[in-house]
Amino acid sequence: MDQSRRNALKGIASSATVGLAGCLGSQTVPSTATTTATTTSADSETVRAAFVYHDVVGDFGWQWAHEQGRRTIEAEFEWLETEIFEKSDPTESERRFEQYAQRGFDIIFATSYDYMDPVYSVAPDFPDVKFEHCSGYKERENMGRYFGRMYQPRFLSGIAAGLLTEQDDIGYVAAYPIPEVIRGINAFALGIAEVAQDATVRVHYTNTWSDATIESDAAETLMGDGADVIAQHQNYPAAAQRASEAGIWAIGYNSPMGDIVGENYVTSPIWDWSVFYRDAVTQVYNERWEPDFFWKGLESGIVGLSDWGPNVPTSVIDQVKEERERILNGDQAIWAGTAYESATDAELYTEMNDYVDNVVVDSEG
Repeated sequence: MDQSRRNALKGIASSATVGLAGCLGSQTVPSTATTTATTTSADSETVRAAFVYHDVVGDFGWQWAHEQGRRTIEAEFEWLETEIFEKSDPTESERRFEQYAQRGFDIIFATSYDYMDPVYSVAPDFPDVKFEHCSGYKERENMGRYFGRMYQPRFLSGIAAGLLTEQDDIGYVAAYPIPEVIRGINAFALGIAEVAQDATVRVHYTNTWSDATIESDAAETLMGDGADVIAQHQNYPAAAQRASEAGIWAIGYNSPMGDIVGENYVTSPIWDWSVFYRDAVTQVYNERWEPDFFWKGLESGIVGLSDWGPNVPTSVIDQVKEERERILNGDQAIWAGTAYESATDAELYTEMNDYVDNVVVDSEG
């Protein structure tokens, strides 16, 4: 690649970033790799990036959202070559990350929380490889971490739930009682409290990220006890589907789920991982990458709400839009008036273990 070509490409990469500022559990399945490169050149100016998924990509959910981010940046940058590794079992992933690092990747994105310790262990042995871990809390000289302030769209979906409930009884199907999940539950409940002060959020833990039967049964239990809105922190849309089939308002997560859930769909707090991936690969290309913690919110576009369901009243949509603007302009402090009002980002991220007042845990799975 000649110098003028290199500079032109770097200019494109830099301009693409102007204005831009867990997660899932283990599954014991073999690892597979799929190459999806736009550039196959061995030229030294190519950035090679690996994306490691604990499950298959599928048509919805956590892996799907990460894969959309990868595909977006792959289409943008001629100098970028990517490869995906699906079904990389976290219980065997230290060995697998050693293998990935030996294949000459410039940067490796580990997209499951359960990859944190294996990557932390492997990274020092490969100082020329950059590692990025999603949703964790450990860093090294060549290991950064990334996530998004999902609690902001969770709060907004809570506004919608509070406006839609008639029984003041809202169910929440959740995977595990860890800070990431509790943070989302609390933000959702605080959104509800803004518009429905007498409403309660009842949480049913499933102790799984991805089990359609268990998640559907949890929704059924919550509805049987009186919930007329169901939200979720699960990878599958099963809880939302069950609620919609029963004529109950349903809120998804991770990816747009309207086509799957049906006419009682409300919205989903969703991810646009391309916001971070674009930043990261451009920094590698420009030799400016440093290990840090990327944790941005609505202002960056990494988190947001999906399109609205067909039957959500316009008045609800308009009020949520107003609240979104209040968050963006600093007029809405989500944690104000709670025990977390003065919490640092580190405390919000790793130490949220208690619930706000209008949350009741019905079941821990």
